[in-house]
Amino acid sequence: MKLPLSNRLRQQWGEYRNQIRINHIARQVAAHAPDASGRQPLLAMNVSSRITGLSQNSAFTLLTSWGLQLAGVPVIHFVCRSGMSHCVLGINRQNYYTPPPCGKCISQSQRLYGQAQCYWFKYKPDESLEASLQGLDIAGLSAFEYRDPAGPFDIPMPLGKLTIPALRWTLRRHTLPDDEPTRYLFRQFMLSAYSIALQFNHLIEETHPYAALIFNGIMFPEASARWAASQRGLRVITHEVGFQRFSSFFTDGEATAYPVKIPDSFELTSKQESQLDEYLEKRFQGKFTMAGIRFWPEMKGLDEAFKQKASAFKQIVPVFTNVIYDTSQVHANTLFEHMFAWLEMVLQIIKAHPETLFVIRAHPDEMRPGTAKQSRESVHDWVFDNRVNDLPNVVFIDSQEYISSYELIQLSKFIMVYNSSIGLEAALMGAAVLCAGKARYTQYPIVFLPGSAQEYLQMADRFLNIEKIDIPGYFRCNARRFLYYQLYRISMSFTEFLQNGARPGFVRLKHFNWQQLLPQNNPVIKTIYHGIMQNKPFMLEEN
Repeated sequence: MKLPLSNRLRQQWGEYRNQIRINHIARQVAAHAPDASGRQPLLAMNVSSRITGLSQNSAFTLLTSWGLQLAGVPVIHFVCRSGMSHCVLGINRQNYYTPPPCGKCISQSQRLYGQAQCYWFKYKPDESLEASLQGLDIAGLSAFEYRDPAGPFDIPMPLGKLTIPALRWTLRRHTLPDDEPTRYLFRQFMLSAYSIALQFNHLIEETHPYAALIFNGIMFPEASARWAASQRGLRVITHEVGFQRFSSFFTDGEATAYPVKIPDSFELTSKQESQLDEYLEKRFQGKFTMAGIRFWPEMKGLDEAFKQKASAFKQIVPVFTNVIYDTSQVHANTLFEHMFAWLEMVLQIIKAHPETLFVIRAHPDEMRPGTAKQSRESVHDWVFDNRVNDLPNVVFIDSQEYISSYELIQLSKFIMVYNSSIGLEAALMGAAVLCAGKARYTQYPIVFLPGSAQEYLQMADRFLNIEKIDIPGYFRCNARRFLYYQLYRISMSFTEFLQNGARPGFVRLKHFNWQQLLPQNNPVIKTIYHGIMQNKPFMLEEN
């Protein structure tokens, strides 16, 4: 939708002022960074978080690199200059053959990294690889591995495994149709991934870096660079959006899995308990954002029609789904092949228990309005294609129905989730949670997570038939410990430097002095610096 002229002019003026601030800080950093000659550089890569504008994740990379440079660490940015035949963000979903908008992206990179040291990579297709991919169907491409005997890698590169999460994410679906446009895009992602891996490997051999800082690590450009780094024994730190406003999460592990190490001895103080309660009070009213997106513009209670229907049933069991294409599914699919395989089992359970009202809730981000992030394989479609909503013991709540999940949880016997954050929130409320996929909060005993799909079916049946579910007391305690660490110890907040941009998920710089980026002046930059350069945990100190 085209913005009115006045809004477009206001947005352009805001972007112009933001660029002036970026240029000013970049010049200040270049002028005041100590001489780093002879020091091993840090390689930084973030090519999948924006095309134009300054996204939150691109801002995190930029601010981190500035802070490290001011601490005397040389940073080399691995930057795309038409480095892929097709990229994750530049897909035309009506025509996969449309080239990506490289000109706009390169111009933005030049604006961001104009004062920085960069290695610009270009697309270099491999004819032998291209020939090997011809004729393969989706299953063959998904399992494809490649090794050039004359190339730099000692083992085959699992190109199918490295690229399929990005393909699912960019096409907004898990199940990939076996048609030529999809196969074409899959092949192009693989060719681009291999080209990136070769050039990142060359940069490693040329510069002998200390480590690499890579955004996300799951999207195929960054996944390919990370794989190449692993073949050279190079340490890789990944980062993703955190759980506080304008915050990022850094780890030596997989950032999208959010590994959190909580000491066994950690117990919340009364001050910390109050801090957490204050946060939860706002959260339970829908007053929160994730990656700059507010999912709940409003929150409504359950109406009388629902309550009257529910009164005819023995018990209520909400079923909370997730966004099928999300990269978190890479880690989630342990019991089931994918979320819809779980929903097929849920449907089996629903039909076997007519005494129970099942409330199936689509994730609020499934059909995010006004964006290109709307799912093309949705719970909404699954419900209506399978006529689930026609069953007398089912209520379906669509993604744009802003009904309070928390009120629903309070009325439930237990809740069923795949791996969404509502499972953690329900545990915090003292509810029994039956989880079907690995989630960040399943690192600790917080919810019920069976060991297999068959065990899941048996546990669901037992929960539905017993009078009262015995919830271990340590579930809720662990949930509070985990949430506190997630919010206040491992989320690196950049609120001192960032403010909302013109688009959801995008930001602008605040007015600040370059000295605020010095590690000794900022606890977040200090923590990141110590984490990268001294292998310390990426964990903020207690106030």
